[in-house]
Amino acid sequence: MHEPVLLREVVERLNLAGAQRAVDATLGGGGHAEALLNAMPATGLLLGLDADPEAVARARERLSAFGARFRARRMRFSRLAEALAAEGWDAVDAVLFDLGVSSFQLDDARRGFSFLHDGPLDMRMDPDAPLRAADLVNRRSERELEWLLREYGEEPHARRIARRIVERRARAPFARTAELADCVMAAVGGRRGARRHPATRTFQALRMAVNGELEELATGLEAALQALRPGGRLAVIAFHSLEDRLVKRFARAHEGRWESLPEGGTRWRGERPAVRSVTRRAVTPSQEECRRNPRARSARLRIVERTEC
Repeated sequence: MHEPVLLREVVERLNLAGAQRAVDATLGGGGHAEALLNAMPATGLLLGLDADPEAVARARERLSAFGARFRARRMRFSRLAEALAAEGWDAVDAVLFDLGVSSFQLDDARRGFSFLHDGPLDMRMDPDAPLRAADLVNRRSERELEWLLREYGEEPHARRIARRIVERRARAPFARTAELADCVMAAVGGRRGARRHPATRTFQALRMAVNGELEELATGLEAALQALRPGGRLAVIAFHSLEDRLVKRFARAHEGRWESLPEGGTRWRGERPAVRSVTRRAVTPSQEECRRNPRARSARLRIVERTEC
């Protein structure tokens, strides 16, 4: 069962009491969207986006009681500006990004996201996208695979794993998640019952590369900030350091500062539009939430508010 992460913290800090238009850019199981709608005024509208058609269908069914207050589009969040234009919205009061993979996707062996459930080596969030994880594993050179595992997975054994993948695929191409997980275990050791599966970073790296997640996030954050009206807030839940660092750098670039000029007056130094950080440090789940939902352990929430500058 999908449990939305940091739900109370998101709703409280997005300041939705007067919000008339909001965006859940990562619908997933629809839990965050439902909470946002409940926190908004009865006249408030919410637009949900997701590249996964199954997620969109689930959310529409779950949120059908909200009627016209909820609308959903099957769309990657990098196309947020396009989605708002299609709705005729010129600005919004809040945007939420809940990054990573939903429990529905992880637990569905057909999607190929998990090393715990044997399935086709796929990992596409958008099932119509052309690139699959199997394509990367079977076609990239050893050097390219090493770079991918080190860059996106922060995998310390990237070279050893890449070499073992290339050796293994020479006998037969990879087709199943269990084949890849076993190959990684053979390369670095470890066991299936360990707290961190030895293939965790490898699967993360492949998923991020297949879906272009960092590039999507960079584009989506800029689009979201441009769409916010002054006083509107942007919330991002990240689950690993690469995403969290990107969000933190993005916030710092837009926070900027006023500096005094030698000839008098002041000048803004920073990206526009300007923001202020609502969360000076990342908000993390409580011990109780982590006990209830172990997948929340690595979650980090950051929120910024667009200012007049």
